[in-house]
Amino acid sequence: MSASQPLPDLPFAELHLHLEGTLEPELVLELAERNAVTLPFADVDALRRAYAFSDLQSFLDLYYANMAVLRTPEDFADMTRAYLARAARGGVRHAEVMIDPQAHLVRGVPLEAVMEGVDDALSTSERDHGVSTALFAAFLRDRPEGEALDVLHHLLGMHAPITGIGLDSAEAGHPPSDFVRLYDRARAEGLHLIAHAGEEGPPAYVVEALDVLGVDRIDHGVRSLEDDALVERLVAEQVPLTVCPLSNVALRGVDRLEDHPVLDMLDRGLNVSVHSDDPAYFGGYLDDNLAALTDSLGMTTEQRARLAAHSIRSAVLPADRRAALLAEVEPDPT
Repeated sequence: MSASQPLPDLPFAELHLHLEGTLEPELVLELAERNAVTLPFADVDALRRAYAFSDLQSFLDLYYANMAVLRTPEDFADMTRAYLARAARGGVRHAEVMIDPQAHLVRGVPLEAVMEGVDDALSTSERDHGVSTALFAAFLRDRPEGEALDVLHHLLGMHAPITGIGLDSAEAGHPPSDFVRLYDRARAEGLHLIAHAGEEGPPAYVVEALDVLGVDRIDHGVRSLEDDALVERLVAEQVPLTVCPLSNVALRGVDRLEDHPVLDMLDRGLNVSVHSDDPAYFGGYLDDNLAALTDSLGMTTEQRARLAAHSIRSAVLPADRRAALLAEVEPDPT
C-alpha cells in the first residue's frame, strides 16, 4: 500500500480471490522445506523476481509450479489463515474465496486434504478475524468438462463446504459454453454460479456465461466495454463484475494503472467492485488495489464508498449480515 494511504475505514467484501494466489514467496519456501520439495530458486529474492509476467499463461506456469508445496491439510490451513489475517488488516469483512480442486488432484493430493485444511481456517475466520467467508470450487476451463463433473460429484458426495462453483484458468479458446453440463449440475444442487469471463476472452464470453451458464456474477468482465449493447445490458441488470486492477496490469490486459477503466465503469452505472485476484503474484491485496486507484486515478471517497457498497450487495450473504455491513458504508441519515 502507498505510504500516503491509510488503511480503509469502510468494510469491503472480497469476491474475487484465489487462495492459491495468496502464496507469498516466504510461505512457499517455508512449505517447501516442511514437505521436502525442491524448488528452482535459491532464496526468497530469487523466487520474488520470478513474480513478473508477460501474460496470463506466464503467470499460470509459476502459479501451478508453486502449488507443489501444498501437500497436507496443515499446508492448506496455513495458506488460508495467512490470507485471512492479511485481508482483515486491509478492511475485508467478508471473503468469498476460490480453491482449484483439479490443480491439486492432478498432483496426487486428495480432495479431503484440500477441503479439510481450507475449512479448518474458514470455520474460525469470523471469530478470529471478524471476516465472514464462503468457499467456491473453481474449475479449470483448459481441462475437460467430464473431469470437472467427476470432481463436482466427488465434492458433493463428501459434503464439501462449498457455496458455489466458478470457472478459471486460461480463458482464450475455452468458452463458457464448454461447461454447460457442469453448471446445470451445480444449479440443480442449489449452488451459486460465477465464472471468469471477459478478462482475455472477448465480450461474447461474458454473454455466454450469463445466457448459457446462467451465472450470478462475472469475474473480471473488463472487455465488456468493447460491446456497447452488452454494457447497456449489464447496467440494466446490475450484473456484478468483480474487477481486479493490479491483476489486469500485471498480466498486461491494461498497460498502466492510469489507463484502467474501473472508475469509468463505476460512473457509467455498472455494478463493479474491486478485488485482488492473486495478490501474492500481482502486487497487492484489496487495500493495495484501493490505494493504487487513489494514487493513479484520483479515486474519491464517494467512489470508494460505492465500490464498497457494490461488493457487499454482490456477495452471498445472509440479509442481516449484509444490512449490518451496508449500514457502515451508508449510515442511516436519521
